[in-house]
Amino acid sequence: MVRTLVIVLVWLTAGSAQAQSRFDGWASAIVAADWRTSAGEPIQAFDNARRDLTSGFLAAGFSRADMVDVTLRPDVQPVTTAQEAIYRIAEVTARAPRGCLIYITSHGVPQEIVFGPDIRLTPPTLAGLLRNWCGERPTVLVLSACFSGSFVDALAGPNRMILTAARRDRASFGCSEDAVYPYFDGCVIERLPTSTDFIALGNSVRSCVKDREEAEGLTPASEPQVFIGANMQLLAPTLRFQRPS
Repeated sequence: MVRTLVIVLVWLTAGSAQAQSRFDGWASAIVAADWRTSAGEPIQAFDNARRDLTSGFLAAGFSRADMVDVTLRPDVQPVTTAQEAIYRIAEVTARAPRGCLIYITSHGVPQEIVFGPDIRLTPPTLAGLLRNWCGERPTVLVLSACFSGSFVDALAGPNRMILTAARRDRASFGCSEDAVYPYFDGCVIERLPTSTDFIALGNSVRSCVKDREEAEGLTPASEPQVFIGANMQLLAPTLRFQRPS
């Protein structure tokens, strides 16, 4: 009888350990920072991406309690300003200190990303925000915007992994009125359920974007970028995404 109870307790403990996510204690933020085409017409692509990226990362093991997902579009209620979004991200990163996932989907030009109606993030500005939000903890930063590769040099660090939708001198695609998602975001949403970790996800998304652009004859290719700092090269493979049993 005692032996049976011990076996049951071991089995329950093992099951609990398996159910625990590698991202427990991680803060995450997913921000749809623009809501317009390049011509200024309103679209849903960025908000569609925010909605389904949120679902995808929750399924992968991130906590809803430690996640912020916001739109900065000013034509929905309640309106979230850029300053409020920055404050909310600061709150969640302060209470979940093990790691950070920051994902911004928006429009960009070289050295700038749109962050709401009035703010343009530059590499130094975003570098300062990341220091305040995440410090030296493991950090995954995803920038889905044209020319977002121009941010990599200023944001690179041994504790960081950075994925961008395009190289520093290239546009990305999928911000038109008929697009469901920006192409890069769509590939993240598509490949996240079958990727084991962020390194596998980054490589799979690059392949997905390349295939789609070639199929549609889009040139020049956006060439999404992946940077992995020395510490993250060792850590990232252990941060395996959670999957339903």
